[in-house]
Amino acid sequence: MFKPLTVCIGLRYTQAKRRTQFISFVTLASVLGIALSVTALITVVSVMNGFVKEISGRMLSMTAHATITGHYGQLDDWQALNQKIQNFPHVQGAAPFINGQVMINADRRVSGTMISGILPEQETKVSDVASHMLEGQGRLTDLVSGQYNIVLGDELAKYLGTFVGDKITVISPQVNSTPAGVVPRMRRFTVVGIFKVGLHDFDRNMAMIHIDDAAKLFRSDGSVSALRVKLDDLLNAPDITRSLTDALPDYVVSDWTMVNENFFQAIRMEKKVMSLILLLMVAVAAFNIVSTLIMVVTDKRGDIAILKTQGLTSGAIMGIFMVLGTVIGLVGTVLGVVFGVLLATNIAAIIKAIEEQFHIKFLDAKMYYISEVPSELMWSDVYTTAGMAFLLALLATLYPAWQASKINPAEVLRYE
Repeated sequence: MFKPLTVCIGLRYTQAKRRTQFISFVTLASVLGIALSVTALITVVSVMNGFVKEISGRMLSMTAHATITGHYGQLDDWQALNQKIQNFPHVQGAAPFINGQVMINADRRVSGTMISGILPEQETKVSDVASHMLEGQGRLTDLVSGQYNIVLGDELAKYLGTFVGDKITVISPQVNSTPAGVVPRMRRFTVVGIFKVGLHDFDRNMAMIHIDDAAKLFRSDGSVSALRVKLDDLLNAPDITRSLTDALPDYVVSDWTMVNENFFQAIRMEKKVMSLILLLMVAVAAFNIVSTLIMVVTDKRGDIAILKTQGLTSGAIMGIFMVLGTVIGLVGTVLGVVFGVLLATNIAAIIKAIEEQFHIKFLDAKMYYISEVPSELMWSDVYTTAGMAFLLALLATLYPAWQASKINPAEVLRYE
């Protein structure tokens, strides 16, 4: 099989000889440095993807994929609107709700919270709150119109010290005028369920009641706050929302990317910064190739001089050492990708084994909302990481190869 002379010589220089054992060791260190850096970058980015997927999944299981309301923040004809969007493309379901801020009093504990009036039979079409009810702590269907029942978030219930069956007082910001003066509206509710999503904003600051009870509490006169809509494609929510806006010009339509924009923007920024920091590690490892090749060039000065006297051009000499550096970078990158993919796809099992072996817990369920390390390997991240690592390794070969091409054979052979 034909091989260019530069490739043959470059590959030959990758093989160790007795007098170049140290150079071979440095070369191996460069390969391992790139491999470890690429492995770390792929693993960390995959774990961050896993956390984002886990948190956003829990968040979107409770919030609306899209929300439709009137221009004044309420809907008077939600039944007609619900019928109108049922056959709209990408819409899987819809449910009305009434939101409002209240104070909840239980014995001596008081807490402000967001209360949501829902229709239990329709809420399951747009959210997974029913699946987050704690075992033995009631069901969402226990919210019955006129019975003034309430479902609390787990952290809120713990703060108030309440359990299923306890009575609590809900205080509305709206007021009643009485002979004694203006007093806030209050209503006694019975706790019939407790849910736990695993996110502080929901478990600590959210409660649910039947939509009819919420209408009486907030005096909404038959109107609702908005219509919560479930879509079949979360990633395409902005485009679907624009289509809904065009079809419903008399309403205000928003999607989950708008409501949680700051959160997801912060997550994206954190991922970019972390990737940049780890990419610097890859750069440091890649530029170790510079020192490796400089030592190889110094060791091979005599060979270079002889090759030049045999008619090899400066460009060919440069190509020899670029081949050597490229092999180092390629081997390190491939090893890093292989180990990175294996580690990223098995990180949960590895962490669990370490915890069992050393009797430790990295993510204690009592302190963190996620008790296991999630991981989501995205091949686009793998390709980007591998491409950047190989490119940096290739750039690192340029200066030593250029230095080799500038060697004067007359000066070298004079002292041989």
